[in-house]
Formats: sequence, structure tokens, C-alpha cells
Amino acid sequence: MAEQADKIRYSDEELAEFKELIQEKMDKALKDLELLKENFANDKNNGTDDTSPTFKAFEEGSDTMSKEANSQLAARQEKFIRDLKNALLRIENKTYGICRVTGKLINKERLRLVPHATLSIEAKNRQ
Repeated sequence: MAEQADKIRYSDEELAEFKELIQEKMDKALKDLELLKENFANDKNNGTDDTSPTFKAFEEGSDTMSKEANSQLAARQEKFIRDLKNALLRIENKTYGICRVTGKLINKERLRLVPHATLSIEAKNRQ
């Protein structure tokens, strides 16, 4: 831990390790987004056109809620992908893992859990 306090940036080897981690998360996030979009596209007709009108009214309400939830999930996933892409840019610029508030290195454990983090725990707690 003491050696980290003196460092101003992560080494190229460390950056490569984080890049691999972020790329894996990106691949999974893109697949998840694709599934959400497919689900949204297939949601148009569930083959219940001939069921009772009362049930249909409940189902349409449920459809609307699930479409809204699906849409929110997709938007959240798109933001996550954007954040991961920005993290990859910071790796290329060799500024990855540097807190944008304190200028200190963000703890490796935090970056492993939240690889797109731009704030150290210290800065995050100040917010």
C-alpha cells in the first residue's frame, strides 16, 4: 500500500490488466443490451389477442410497465457502456485510475469492483 501512495499513475502492465477487465465487462454489457433490445422488439405481441377483455386490460398495464422497466434498463446499460468506453480512453491516455477530485490514485480494489470509477472513496464520500 505504501508504494501506491508515491505513484502518480498505474504502470502499463497494470493498465493492461484493467483494460482486459473492462473489455470483459464491455462484452457482457453489450450482450445484455442486445438481449434487452431483442426482448423489447419481441414484446409487441404475446399471442393473447383472443383472451378475455378483463385479462387483456391487466396484461396491457403489465406490458406498459415491463416496457418502461425494459427501457430504463436499456438506458442504464447504455450509460454503463459509455462509462466503460471512457475508462478505455483513460487507459489509452494513461490517466486511468486517477481520482478527478484529489488527483491521487484510486485504490485497485475499488477499480476491480467499479472499473469505470473516476472518484476515490475519499472524494466519493465528500459528495
